[in-house]
Amino acid sequence: MRILVVEDDPQLGPGLKRRLASLQYAVDLLTDGEDAVHMALTIPYDLLIVDILLPGCSGLVLCSRLRDQHCVTPILLLTALGAVEQRVEGLDVGADDYLTKPFAFSELEARIRALLRRERPDKSLVLRFLDLSLDTRTHEAWRNSRFIALSGKEFVLLEFFMRNPRHVLSRNALVEHVWDFEVEHLSNVLEVFVANLRRKIGPPNLIFTVRGTGYQLREPLL
Repeated sequence: MRILVVEDDPQLGPGLKRRLASLQYAVDLLTDGEDAVHMALTIPYDLLIVDILLPGCSGLVLCSRLRDQHCVTPILLLTALGAVEQRVEGLDVGADDYLTKPFAFSELEARIRALLRRERPDKSLVLRFLDLSLDTRTHEAWRNSRFIALSGKEFVLLEFFMRNPRHVLSRNALVEHVWDFEVEHLSNVLEVFVANLRRKIGPPNLIFTVRGTGYQLREPLL
């Protein structure tokens, strides 16, 4: 899952990025509202976490502009402005949820999980493809009765495959979903992670290379 955090506080912004990255989210951090509008319309984020008081344009204006451009990415607003009228205004311009500062990170984490489940009707907690299953709560994977130990990035990569079975996923789409934009030259890294997933999942192979394009999770060859 890839998240954009838009927060200009020099402590809170980097702190959120570190904490969310420790939960295996790919996290980009911006401090300017105008930059965030451009990024949110360019990159297919799974969630935006946005402060209201921002340079460039406010979080409220950001929400309104994204919705006007038919961007449906869930938006969670963070702000020190906690009056009911201000919360209502945020929701009215297109935000999906609202969290008042200061907040416990555990509450933010729970709201993120709820928004990511709500994003699409297929946001089920346990994903299944043939005899392969993935529990998104415990990060455990199984093939038949065999447990598969996954690293954090392997889990995120496999989850993306299992949420898009039989779709041909480009290398760029996979890299952008699993890693943040600060990481470059990831083509070889992606190949290594896909090879590790194939080895851990075991035969028969379920992840196939589509020459010149990317990869596909599909039924084994007969």
